Amino acid sequence: MDQDSPVLFSRRGALAIATLNLPKALNALNLQMIDRLSAQLDDWARDDEVAAVWIDGSGDKALCAGGDVVALYEQSAAYGESPDYSYPSDFFSREYRLDYKIHTYTKPIVVWGGGIVMGGGIGIMAGASHRIVTETTRMAMPEITIGLFPDVGGSWFLNRMPGRLGLFLGLTGAQFNGADALFVGMADRIIAQARREPVLAALAELEYSLDSDVNHQLISHCLKLQELPVLQRPESVLREHFDQIQQLTDFASLPEVCAAISTYQGEDKWLQRAATTLAGGSPLTPWVVWEQLRRARHRSLADVFRMELVLAVNLCASGHFKEGVRALLVDKDRAPKWRPQYLTEIIPQQLADCFAAPWSGAHPLADL
Repeated sequence: MDQDSPVLFSRRGALAIATLNLPKALNALNLQMIDRLSAQLDDWARDDEVAAVWIDGSGDKALCAGGDVVALYEQSAAYGESPDYSYPSDFFSREYRLDYKIHTYTKPIVVWGGGIVMGGGIGIMAGASHRIVTETTRMAMPEITIGLFPDVGGSWFLNRMPGRLGLFLGLTGAQFNGADALFVGMADRIIAQARREPVLAALAELEYSLDSDVNHQLISHCLKLQELPVLQRPESVLREHFDQIQQLTDFASLPEVCAAISTYQGEDKWLQRAATTLAGGSPLTPWVVWEQLRRARHRSLADVFRMELVLAVNLCASGHFKEGVRALLVDKDRAPKWRPQYLTEIIPQQLADCFAAPWSGAHPLADL
């Protein structure tokens, strides 16, 4: 096994293991990683000697902190530039195919989500059959800070959270922990970070069969025995703030919701950070979040990914994404100069353009 490979593959009996292996970049996904993992999952799906798949990240800091947005930045359009849709279309279509494959995989997929799990990392984790978080887990969909939107199936899983928590998290990019992930349906078990190797060893020793349903049950029972006792789990921030978040989002229009959140005057530090992030984020992203959740509510998973590909490619062409990444990750001045600057200056046609397919001919994900 090449230890320098961006994804490491190995086997422990009938358990196949994939480890995202760019620890210095917090295992951020690039196209090479996406393609290698996708192809390997195809091979394992056909291999009768593989009963289940385990996915984790190298090191303890992160499963995956997101996608390789700097590479996307270099291929995206600044304000006023003529866009080239080819690279964003290629990148996101391959990433979303991988995410969809995980959602629909027949064999069990166990994902160890310790440390940072954000953006594209949530895309890897969200569709797995067995999603493990730990006391170190930090999750978020922080795309508002870079002028993108909560993608990788965010339209699907944010809509399935209790109340309007999904809307709030999409608008604010607020971080949440492992206990929160359990509360909102983004994880299945919380296990101590130090137990990763013992859990992996226990799964490898199970007596698997050729029946995937039986193997799902074996894994579920095994993981339940490893779970962290309730008193040792972190407090759920989202459960604690549920009623207040419901109040802040209980309005009929997006501007009213954003005004309520961004003008929060209380002393709660977590809500203060959420308010600050929303107020300083892209003025286009909240409109996209509001509309994507509305449109996706009754769509199939495949249709959700097709809609999100249109959005992702268009936002990379809009200038907002390039400006957001410049301010946060390239120049690091944290002073994005959005055009327009304010939420209320976004006109309906700008939002409509985000949902209009930018290519002629068949949709790149038409066959999902």
